Amino acid sequence: MTQASPYSLLFDPVKIGPVTARNRFYQVPHCNGMGHVRPRAEAANRAMKAEGGWAVVSTQEAEIHPTSDLSPFAENRIWDARDIPALRLITDAVHDKGSLAAIELVHNGNHAQNLLTRGPIFAPSDMSLSYALPKQARAMDKCDIRDFRRWHRDAALRARDAGFDIIYVYAGHNMTLAQHFMLPHMNQRSDEYGGSLENRVRLTRELLEDTREAVGDDCAVAFRFAVDEMLGADGMQAAEEGRAVVEMLKDLPDLWDVNVCEWANDSMTTRFQPQDGYQNDYISFVKKVVGDKPVVGVGRLTSPDLMVSMVRKGIVDLIGAARPSIADPFLPKKIEEGRIDEIRECIGCNICVSADTQGVPIRCTQNPTMGEEWRRGWHPEKIAPKGREEAALVVGGGPAGLECALQLARRGYAVTLAEAGPELGGRVTRESALPGLGAWKRVADYRLNELRQRGNVDLFTDSPLDADAVAELGIPNVFIATGAKWRRDGIGRTTLRSPPRIAPDAAIYTPDDIMAGSLPPKGRIAIYDDDQIYIAGVLAEKLVQEGYEVGLITPGLMVSTWTDLTLEQHRVQSRLIEMGVSLHVTRQLTALDAGSMRVACTYSGCEEDIPCDAALLVTERHRETALYEALKARGDLTTLDLIGDAAMPALIADAVYHGHLAARSFEADPAEVDRNLFRREITDLSEETQP
Repeated sequence: MTQASPYSLLFDPVKIGPVTARNRFYQVPHCNGMGHVRPRAEAANRAMKAEGGWAVVSTQEAEIHPTSDLSPFAENRIWDARDIPALRLITDAVHDKGSLAAIELVHNGNHAQNLLTRGPIFAPSDMSLSYALPKQARAMDKCDIRDFRRWHRDAALRARDAGFDIIYVYAGHNMTLAQHFMLPHMNQRSDEYGGSLENRVRLTRELLEDTREAVGDDCAVAFRFAVDEMLGADGMQAAEEGRAVVEMLKDLPDLWDVNVCEWANDSMTTRFQPQDGYQNDYISFVKKVVGDKPVVGVGRLTSPDLMVSMVRKGIVDLIGAARPSIADPFLPKKIEEGRIDEIRECIGCNICVSADTQGVPIRCTQNPTMGEEWRRGWHPEKIAPKGREEAALVVGGGPAGLECALQLARRGYAVTLAEAGPELGGRVTRESALPGLGAWKRVADYRLNELRQRGNVDLFTDSPLDADAVAELGIPNVFIATGAKWRRDGIGRTTLRSPPRIAPDAAIYTPDDIMAGSLPPKGRIAIYDDDQIYIAGVLAEKLVQEGYEVGLITPGLMVSTWTDLTLEQHRVQSRLIEMGVSLHVTRQLTALDAGSMRVACTYSGCEEDIPCDAALLVTERHRETALYEALKARGDLTTLDLIGDAAMPALIADAVYHGHLAARSFEADPAEVDRNLFRREITDLSEETQP
């Protein structure tokens, strides 16, 4: 990059204690569902970030002791020396790409469940766990504190021996013992570790001092700290105790990694926080306090102009990212090479988070290669060239069709994409027009921008095709991405055994109707949500904004149950209540008449009528497979593949993934595709090992 570039500032090296980052791009610690269970996958995932230009690449939480066991979630572990070889895979892979490797040491206190180890659970004071489990955490005595400090110091030494360049002390996200000691509602102690803020910070100070003494000559010491709990006067605030902590500890770390608390605030979705850099108001004081110590901050940073502005304003020295580095591991390189329009911008949907909360390897709506670096050997910027075939037809311009077409084009095939409707994007375009989902349009925009610049791609809208029309095109390789339509009969996961009785004169609408602009006459509308994902809650918001009186009925214990996995369910339910939506949980649809919806309690079976002028049924989707079946019956194509929602209605992330998989699998050896689908990391039992 030349000095004339407006972004050259982002590629200045930054000294962090005894080490130096080659630029200002810093992948902060984030979970990826691999950890100690899948160490090769973990290493390949982190290495991809380093290859993409992130100067510092961090692990996820690394448990320092069996009393901080997060099973069944696959974090990193550094319990003893036997964990070093797995961690060395990460550092070697990251160093091989020219980046620094950072490790986030953690003891999770009452956030740890110890389900595997059955060890004691520690906290500053006697208290419940942060999970609803039939056990409690015990207050640490002085011996426990000494043990904890020793465990942390020993873990730092092991981290150094594993090759890490930066070692974290972690006090954030309301998940760590160090932070728990700082918070007065968790720390009721009356000794030198409780009471005043200085006493509550004592343990963190000792951890920083211990870590610096143990490894400070060789490794940088980073401190990850949540400066604000986002609870107002009920919690730590950046302008008060948060600032005071920074002032107390400013000289101890080599690096300040600052954010807000809890995880649901630090990783807020665009549905509830559309602004990039939304944490700046909370963290901007830190650099002024710590002086020449480098500061890294986050906030779903995707715009290089915003990044430069943050550095020039003295908010941060390093551009921190978790989700943007997931959506595009090559974001730094694309900025450096002037390829800004090729960045896959994070849409803030938290599909990455949902993978972690389900205990599975990471995935991403924008980047279908995320998590597949080792298992399938996928690279976000590289793909195998075409084989013998020359051309392919993709029918359907939704997320699966767009991704499939793009990757086929990148492989070198002549690609024709035919969309029956007037615009490309499919469900992405429709859903991104709903309240809070505007950023989701980036999924279509990125792919359309890439497709429109390629000479081997023809895009057609308003082009419905039947089997004869496909045959007339003479393209032997066809990918069907015709999507799915929402059902109108009320049948879903809880009504399958007992389908609801629906009167002929009942006014019924589906999400497809609402998104197409076909709205009922103004009045009362009852939304029955047996899908329980996100769409019903978003549609409820839209209908309130349109002036309807809205009731949302669901068999779930709460509305939009699945969004608990994306850290936003509490916000969904709060917003609907604030908007005046009448909520009816644990209610199953039994009948629908012209003026009312009859529902039954899912526990007692007691029925009640909910008055409504129209019903919006959000249950299941019918796959649109007529064209696929017709072409299959003809049997005259070389390739016929059903992809996306037409194959399996699911999330947009799944549709993108399936489109990507189809394009990569085209002309590949089926046996090789199957092997990669189930590639596993299996423990080697060929030699007996010592316990």
